[in-house]
Amino acid sequence: MSEKAPDKTRRTFIKATGISALSGVAVPHVLGQETGNTIQVAIVGTGGRGGGAAAQAISVPDAPTKMVAMADVFEHKLDRSYQSLAHKFKDQPDCFDVPEDQRFLGFAAYKKAMDCLKPGDIVILTTPLAFRWVHFSYAIEKGLHVFMEKPLTADGPTSRRMIELAKKASDKNLKVGVGLMVRHCHGRQELHKRISDGEIGDIQFMRAYRMHGPVGSAFTERKPDDISETMWQIQKFHSFLWASGGLFNDFYIHQVDELSWMKNAWPVKAHALGGRHYRKKFVDQNFDTYSVEYTYDDGTKLFLDGRTMLRCYNNMSSTIHGTRGSAIVSSHGHTPGKVRTFKGQKQVKEDLIWAYPQPEKNPYQLEWNDLVDAIIHDKPYNEVERGVMASLASSLGRMSAHTGREVSMDEIMNSDHEFAPDVADLAPDGPAPLQPHDDGSYPVPAPGITTKREYIS
Repeated sequence: MSEKAPDKTRRTFIKATGISALSGVAVPHVLGQETGNTIQVAIVGTGGRGGGAAAQAISVPDAPTKMVAMADVFEHKLDRSYQSLAHKFKDQPDCFDVPEDQRFLGFAAYKKAMDCLKPGDIVILTTPLAFRWVHFSYAIEKGLHVFMEKPLTADGPTSRRMIELAKKASDKNLKVGVGLMVRHCHGRQELHKRISDGEIGDIQFMRAYRMHGPVGSAFTERKPDDISETMWQIQKFHSFLWASGGLFNDFYIHQVDELSWMKNAWPVKAHALGGRHYRKKFVDQNFDTYSVEYTYDDGTKLFLDGRTMLRCYNNMSSTIHGTRGSAIVSSHGHTPGKVRTFKGQKQVKEDLIWAYPQPEKNPYQLEWNDLVDAIIHDKPYNEVERGVMASLASSLGRMSAHTGREVSMDEIMNSDHEFAPDVADLAPDGPAPLQPHDDGSYPVPAPGITTKREYIS
């Protein structure tokens, strides 16, 4: 993010939002109390995506958001994120001011960071998903608006818990955004309307591909001696199902979500396959390939193929085929979408019906603009249940591949298996949710052998 953040002053904020009209009006938890017109922001989980979300929060146009606190369990991540943001906003002290005594480290740091805020401020939750419900609970208790990164859950019990927490947040008039930023892309919003209005006819089937080399921390070797098992698994969270839902949930969720949005439905079942191939020294829980057939209530199919291998054909796209034409939802990644509709299935230039004008605005920034606008103008805004359903739909495909059988949405939603039931009491040196074998490897899925759960611990 090299662009300079917009200069924001109280005057432009008041002029743009008409906030002075709210004087003397009781609007619960809309603007931070005792901070004038400034909306203070704290971040919990300062890794790469967390730092990006923090910069976008500070960069909302004409709204004086200010980063005041940071928290993480890893000192090197906290320091790196602080230095990056401090440099980026060095000329804007009204946007970023996080003194050393408001940079917190450890498993209780999330509380300390949120304690720096007042009701109506915003907390960013960008830790691995296992901690999401714990941190969200405290944010609701403190009366804070929330931005939380996807995915939100990896199993049924935490999904049900998050939906209940979402209701509590709405009861307290708290606004909650979820990092499925494609929903905020103006081009995809126009495409959704066109598809819903019948521009390409009835949807027949959909295709999604996410095929590229290894990503994130999804490929992990045996733990070194200089770190505890718990901290190793948190640091390499993409590698462990309890922490992230694995690479499937963290990366494939976007395309499952965007295509289900275009369909206006969630899949009711899935059957899938996948496998571990050229593992070398990697001992994580992920497969290298996944292929899922999702089925919707009307019988429509979504076919999703994922592969994380070097020197293979790469493709990251989402496509819809209808009775009267077809549509591209994502061309080569999340942004720019370059969405288009066609009167045929070949998707050639001469069959083009419509294309969203370029260049497009960044959806990562747009999702923040929409959240802060809802806070300022007190609009209903809670994306948690939709985020949970997208997470569950991802878990549905993952569980089917890992068990080797067809799995229904009802089954996974109502399952009693929770990957990390004691996560709220997790300690750096305490027992990790996943225990390694004696040789330092980890339990992995065995389709057709381990069929009730995704691995035997």
